[in-house]
Amino acid sequence: MSGTPHARRTVLRAAALAPAAGLGLTACSSGGDGGSRSAPTAPVELGASDEVTVGASKLYTDQNVVVSRISADEYKAFSTICTHAQCPINKLEGHKLICPCHGSQFDATNGKVLHEPAVNPLHELPVKIEKGKIVAGPEKS
Repeated sequence: MSGTPHARRTVLRAAALAPAAGLGLTACSSGGDGGSRSAPTAPVELGASDEVTVGASKLYTDQNVVVSRISADEYKAFSTICTHAQCPINKLEGHKLICPCHGSQFDATNGKVLHEPAVNPLHELPVKIEKGKIVAGPEKS
């Protein structure tokens, strides 16, 4: 019976780790209650155009969009759904977007990958200013 304590420890250790493994799988899943996991499918009003100063970027987490103001009259917008595992990106440091799921990083001014595991850039969205408001997202078909 000398193998019994070892086997019991193995079973107990596996039982203790199972909930943590489940949390990891939940974080990587594409569904669930982790917020909306899609970019706008139609134009959405994000806010006043002067909320984003020249040379700055602003993250709109509720709409999964980041807007960067390149010059006085040029804006760029990108979906903030990570191209690696479709997690909504919720962190912006300067112009660097950081995905909470696996650490991918993107440049908010051009959508390019700065740090893997993502290898594809963020999806660019049409953006315009209408009556002093930033509007981003594809036109309805």
